[in-house]
Amino acid sequence: MTGATRGIGLAAAEELLRRTPDAHLLVLGRTESAAQVLPRLQALTPHVSTIDVDLASTASIDSAASLVEDLLDEGGLPPLRAMVFNAGVHLDSAVHTTVDGYETTFAVNVLATHLLLRRLHPHLHAPARVVVTVSDAHFGDLRHTAGTFPSTGWTTPDVLFRPGAYPRPSTVRAGRRAYATSKLGGIHLVHEWARRLPAGVDIVAYNPSLVIGTGLARDAGGVSDVLMRYVVPALALTPLVDTPSAAGRKLADAVLGVTAAPTGSYIHRTHVAPSSKESYDVGREEELWAWLEDAARNIGGDADAAHRSG
Repeated sequence: MTGATRGIGLAAAEELLRRTPDAHLLVLGRTESAAQVLPRLQALTPHVSTIDVDLASTASIDSAASLVEDLLDEGGLPPLRAMVFNAGVHLDSAVHTTVDGYETTFAVNVLATHLLLRRLHPHLHAPARVVVTVSDAHFGDLRHTAGTFPSTGWTTPDVLFRPGAYPRPSTVRAGRRAYATSKLGGIHLVHEWARRLPAGVDIVAYNPSLVIGTGLARDAGGVSDVLMRYVVPALALTPLVDTPSAAGRKLADAVLGVTAAPTGSYIHRTHVAPSSKESYDVGREEELWAWLEDAARNIGGDADAAHRSG
């Protein structure tokens, strides 16, 4: 599981451990963050371990995936039954650059998920479920985001993974557009993987919708931080907003299959719902897949791993 050290992810991790105390939870995250929450998780069950990874570095992702594979092959971990990709970033512009030269939002929110999944999915034992946390920000409209996010700005993967892909890229608005567009990319990724994973291995997108106190907008700047600090909490007593603990329980439901959903589905909090009309574009999904596969081969990943499933 990525993104298990704070907010929704930490709440979901605790819920998963309470419900399945005999399962082993492997947290992929920064060593510093994981060390802070490991005692809290191990208080629920000793079956928790961590592996250091920087999701903005393809070399770090490759190293972490290799360690997971070694543990699985050598029996250091039980059979792999689920993968949860909950980590994500929301930044104050669209010019942040990873060590590999990619735009950071897309690198962390899309590329990292693909790289880990393509390496580790052959180890999944059916029945298994993969869950990718997305966002209704991908709608980019007033109804779903209350005007906090602009419309998405999908062009081509080659452009979107390049720093400065949006108009006035150094602005907070461009950072919000990069986030919304990356979450659209996450849904495209789920759709394409759903067509390629073997029978018995399902993949779904989980949208927690509005959640207070996650810290996601801490680096977003501008109105996003203000809204999440002062406006959204005022809605906490309404059905429109969840706390991290409530959203974490719903994420755990998605992981454990309590929320019934066929592969490729978009789970909105507690039920399957349509994602945006824009998100159902097979040609765009195939183009994204091809770009991600080229990127994986260029960084020295296993060129055949993703094709063994399809």
